[in-house]
Amino acid sequence: MTGTLVLAGTPIGDVADAPPRLAAELAAADVIAAEDTRRLRRLTQALDVTPAGRIVSYFEGNEAARTPELADALAGGARVLLVTDAGMPSVSDPGYRLVAAAVERGVKVTAVPGPSAVLTALAVSGLPVDRFCFEGFLPRKAGERLSRLREVAGERRTLVYFEAPHRLDDTLAAMAEVFGADRRAAVCRELTKTYEEVRRGGLGELAAWAAEGVRGEITIVVEGAPESGPTELDAAELVRRVRIREEAGERRKEAIAAVAAEAGLPKREVFDAVVAAKNAAKG
Repeated sequence: MTGTLVLAGTPIGDVADAPPRLAAELAAADVIAAEDTRRLRRLTQALDVTPAGRIVSYFEGNEAARTPELADALAGGARVLLVTDAGMPSVSDPGYRLVAAAVERGVKVTAVPGPSAVLTALAVSGLPVDRFCFEGFLPRKAGERLSRLREVAGERRTLVYFEAPHRLDDTLAAMAEVFGADRRAAVCRELTKTYEEVRRGGLGELAAWAAEGVRGEITIVVEGAPESGPTELDAAELVRRVRIREEAGERRKEAIAAVAAEAGLPKREVFDAVVAAKNAAKG
């Protein structure tokens, strides 16, 4: 008889938000796979729980290698509890590989629902929540980040992202460039913690605020694209957008084509604007 894989949500800040079943599962599991075993020990102490099972680390660096071992334990009848540092496992955290392996072996997979930074940020953002999509973390490299944002530039649903505090200003600036400086957004910092803060405003305004330095766990909520067609851009704005793409590593021809597509203009019009700006600079 096979075992059971339990995905358990853990507090994203306030330990009092731990779901009631979490303590029982921590005490009963045969194996606890934790993203950070030190954080797990702090959590069990806070919940006054003494795990009876074996505790193993399960994080990005060893996830691929450890998954077969845990899958074998499940196939052998073990109850394996998977917890990450905060929130639900497999949502921008380790877990997907193990869930897939368990499903492939016919192992039961269940969950202890818990706190979610995605849903919490959406709820407090003040932005539409009837339809949304979660984009996780953006790429660290500027060019790749811009490319990913352009893929969803026309997305009508509210967008949710995770971001590291030291990259927040660059990310918001890139969003302002691709989505527009006036697009509404909310930066949710340290949700449910002592210094919780929700900063709302246009992306341009938020980028300027973040440039001063921000700390803590960050979730960004961005309003979806408006129903209206592309905003009419003047020549200076077209040239600026081409220049940003070139600085991110795109060839000029590709940058001009992309900007033309965004603006709904013929490539020749953008090309002429770039040439005119170049000639004006020389003059």
